[in-house]
Amino acid sequence: MGKGVISAGSVLKTVAEYDELGQAEFLARYGYRPARSYLLVYDGREYDSKAIAGVAHKYEYGQALTWQEFSGGREGAARWLQDLGFTVKVIRNPDWAWDELVLACDLVVKNDWKGLDATNLEVIELSRLLNLAPIHSPEVRGDTFRNPNGVARKTFDLATHHPDYTGRPTNGGALDLKIIDAFLTQPFQMAQSAALLREGLASGDLAGGSLPDEDAEAEDFSAPEGRLLLRRHLARERSRKLRQRKIDSVLKNGGTLACEACGFDFEKQYGPRGAGYIECHHVIPLHQAGEGTTKLSDLALICANCHRVIHRTAPWPTPIELKELIEKNRARAISLETYANRSF
Repeated sequence: MGKGVISAGSVLKTVAEYDELGQAEFLARYGYRPARSYLLVYDGREYDSKAIAGVAHKYEYGQALTWQEFSGGREGAARWLQDLGFTVKVIRNPDWAWDELVLACDLVVKNDWKGLDATNLEVIELSRLLNLAPIHSPEVRGDTFRNPNGVARKTFDLATHHPDYTGRPTNGGALDLKIIDAFLTQPFQMAQSAALLREGLASGDLAGGSLPDEDAEAEDFSAPEGRLLLRRHLARERSRKLRQRKIDSVLKNGGTLACEACGFDFEKQYGPRGAGYIECHHVIPLHQAGEGTTKLSDLALICANCHRVIHRTAPWPTPIELKELIEKNRARAISLETYANRSF
């Protein structure tokens, strides 16, 4: 039995069986639960998408899939049905991302740590901007995705989880608490991040489309400014002209293209194939530097490994700080090796 290898015909037969039995009896017969995230929409009616996809296997192979055997999400039932040309509706919106929470919490801070109503003009404007943000793909957005009501509810989630709030808090997740802590401990930096995000979305620089594939490598990176501003930060670092200017400046002053953190030299390691290659890192995060002209002194030449380690978790270490860490670990390793080789 090929999971997901079903036909439109088997889906339509399953839909007919669903209609004949009714939702409750159909789900009970095959051991499925009501859908929580995705619904199949066909001929004006809505169906539990995972149950439909699973039972459709019965008409292909003689045996239905159980609900434990596959996912009902984007990589499972929802995708199978969409690939067959059926309409799948999202009924649960995705969780709030860091970037979105930065903007929502900024509104709460400006409102003296109080939630805002859905009719508030700033809430309505934020709803518009969040719908422009290329954070969540269109197929995972429900009909109510980041509408004013949803944005307003999130401002109350944040406001009621402030340490000084004495009432009963509304819903909120672990990321909400991290955002609140960031605004309390780094108010200027977080306000700057919010301003840059708002400006970028309003101007269109950060809006439209989806995150490009080249940024998939940044998925496990973290930074106070979040994914969107990290993308812009990395775009600066990938500027060929800027990188070449930095390389030319270093060579002109008698330097070498060795990593400023670990000392790795691509040409020494790989010969002519590595000649002239080094990555460029913008030392000052965007949320601290803001927009403006990048100076060569803001850039550091580092190897790919050190570059990834720097961006891996916030706060980012400077190349000098990473160099000190490397040297400390090298010294420790030598010390342990010396101890291990001692004669007793």
